[in-house]
Amino acid sequence: MQATMQLVETVNDLKKWRHAKSGRVGFVPTMGALHEGHMSLVRRARQECDSVIVSIFVNPLQFGPLEDLNKYPRPLEKDLELCRSESVDLVFHPSVEEMYTPGGSETTKVVPPTALTSKLCGTFRPGHFTGVATVVLKLFNMVEPTVAYFGEKDYQQLMVIRKMVADLNIPVEIVGVPTSRDKNGLALSSRNVYLNDEQRLLAPELHSILSKVKDETLNKGVSLKYSLARHRELIRQLPGTELQYLEACDADTLAELEEARLPMVILVAAKLGEVRLIDNLVVRE
Repeated sequence: MQATMQLVETVNDLKKWRHAKSGRVGFVPTMGALHEGHMSLVRRARQECDSVIVSIFVNPLQFGPLEDLNKYPRPLEKDLELCRSESVDLVFHPSVEEMYTPGGSETTKVVPPTALTSKLCGTFRPGHFTGVATVVLKLFNMVEPTVAYFGEKDYQQLMVIRKMVADLNIPVEIVGVPTSRDKNGLALSSRNVYLNDEQRLLAPELHSILSKVKDETLNKGVSLKYSLARHRELIRQLPGTELQYLEACDADTLAELEEARLPMVILVAAKLGEVRLIDNLVVRE
């Protein structure tokens, strides 16, 4: 019989529970507003680990002053029900005060290498990856997981976390899980709820364009520079769409590529109205 899922809100209660557990502990850090993408991470953890912990914490350090921290959805009861349905053992749902001492903006921060963070999303969200790395390291220290699971949709974030774990000798295995998508190809995201009907019809074009860049450059002999330039213009022509970037990088280092070669990741970010969407396509073989 499945044990009842526990909800804890303090680090002390988390550690009491954690230190009573043995075996492999899988960890899925989230900001809540859970969807099938998050559940794919939970299911992977459930398959590979003896215990599964999910954290739900909207981290203020990774939001800029003009971003949607206060508007970020927080449907806690729905999130908890989803976790129960996937046999999560414990949900850690701390307050901001529990996670950060008073004057949290002055907390010690983890600053990832600029080679990883000064491009792509880092160009448009200064300080974002410092906030991500800081909260993830804090959560790792609190949860002490064996394995942590992250979605490949946030590919740059995944690379930042891998680099931090390697550089700081953090004893956690990092597993990237492929992006979950709607039937139309749209990458699942907590922010998709903000899309109106017209934007929902346009949003899948981002994934379609990633696939076209891949096909042109790897199968049809089109130069990477030309393909990216042409498809950037196509995105700019989509009604109500503001392109932030469309780039191709080395999938292992995020170094910008001049020519298509494997392993490659093609990444895009665009705003549909006020809704910022990101997506990528990883090609390794």
